[in-house]
Amino acid sequence: MSRINKNVILALLTLTSSAFLLFQLYYYKHYLSAKNGAGLSKSKGSRIGFDGTQWRTVKKFIMLTSSQNVPVFLIDPLILELINKNFEQVKNASHGSASECKFFCVPRDFTAFALQYHLWKNEEGWFRIAENMGFQCLKIESKDPRLDGIDSLSGTEIPLHYICTLASHAVHLVVFHERSGNYLWHGHLRLKGHIDRKFVPFRKLQFGRYPGAFDRPELQQITIDGLEVLIPKDPMHFLEEIPHSRFIECRYKEARAFFQQYLDDNTVEAMAFRKNAKELLQLAAKTLKKLGVRFWLSSGTCLGWYRQCGIIPYSKDVDLGIFIQDYKSDIISAFQDAGLPLKHKFGKVEDSLELSFQGKDDVKLDIFFFYEETDHMWNGGTQAKTGKKFKYLFPKFTLCWTEFVDMKVRVPCETIEYIEANYGKTWKVPVRTWDWKRSPHNVQPNGVWPVSEWDEVIQLY
Repeated sequence: MSRINKNVILALLTLTSSAFLLFQLYYYKHYLSAKNGAGLSKSKGSRIGFDGTQWRTVKKFIMLTSSQNVPVFLIDPLILELINKNFEQVKNASHGSASECKFFCVPRDFTAFALQYHLWKNEEGWFRIAENMGFQCLKIESKDPRLDGIDSLSGTEIPLHYICTLASHAVHLVVFHERSGNYLWHGHLRLKGHIDRKFVPFRKLQFGRYPGAFDRPELQQITIDGLEVLIPKDPMHFLEEIPHSRFIECRYKEARAFFQQYLDDNTVEAMAFRKNAKELLQLAAKTLKKLGVRFWLSSGTCLGWYRQCGIIPYSKDVDLGIFIQDYKSDIISAFQDAGLPLKHKFGKVEDSLELSFQGKDDVKLDIFFFYEETDHMWNGGTQAKTGKKFKYLFPKFTLCWTEFVDMKVRVPCETIEYIEANYGKTWKVPVRTWDWKRSPHNVQPNGVWPVSEWDEVIQLY
């Protein structure tokens, strides 16, 4: 009997093993996977999801912030929207209990978190540790706009944004700063000359295209995809704020120059009026907020904010604007319940509505309702003695937030166009004598109320 070649035996064994392995793979694919298909598919997907770049980057970022007691909270619009749609399910999840990755594994370039800066105790130390953990971080800072009118402090820079990348995913940390009026503000993300424009796709960032203002959110801790994170307690409210969050800063330098040219009125009467006007504005804002009615600073109140960052002491009233579509029938009763009696009501809801309420010490609150046409907006005015109507035309505008007398309030984003429509190109020059029927640049006659409709013109004082 001839000796069997060892190489032949080795080849046969290899062929047999390969055939057995192929049989196992075939059996698994066509029998076991068909029998247990849904469960195995889900498990396989889960493993792939939790190994995803986005999830691993977020997990490492949360580990970093937790270890350094950095109180960040999730503000990513895409993730918050998914959470809001599955809120009951998310609330009942426990740490580490997730069976699949539903939120942080969604394809995206960034995950956005926020930080309240006054709660951050070790900024520089955190930055170093982040880089030691493998993150590449970019810090965006700029001058504090609140100090812009103070020469000795105008160069002070504050952190506004951090962008930290790991592998192919990035975390955008938006730095919120406390502002007067109990709201949060974030700055514009401006790239300075030395910054690499290819660091991340900056154009895809959800925050930082302009400064923004938000209500201070109440936070809650939840578990998402096995990770514990803080989110706004009312995610829908925060999501609704995002597209309307644009903020315009008061022009501090220009206000300072104004008072160098025109001395400020610091008489007892002027100081008393400013105090009463501020209190009246605060009460009006509180009342309208309860009703869910948007308003903005209009007429002389808007001019005072834009020109001198304050209340014009000789204006003698507070002026607000409201879009007529936001009108609610219980506005009058709400102000009366707040202690502000109705002084007069002119016009009708469908035409030239105007309300005036009496504050203390003869300070009035005037509310003008704005109507939209194809290419402009307008509000009306009525002369009480004659019923003569007037119309004030404005270019179309949108609304932004600003800070005024320690409050977060709205103003027209296109402020200069709004003011020039009313006060002309010479708005920088104070005018103490103002006739609302003749002085405005945008006024035009609008007919006379028929006597039969004078029941709509009510004058109580």
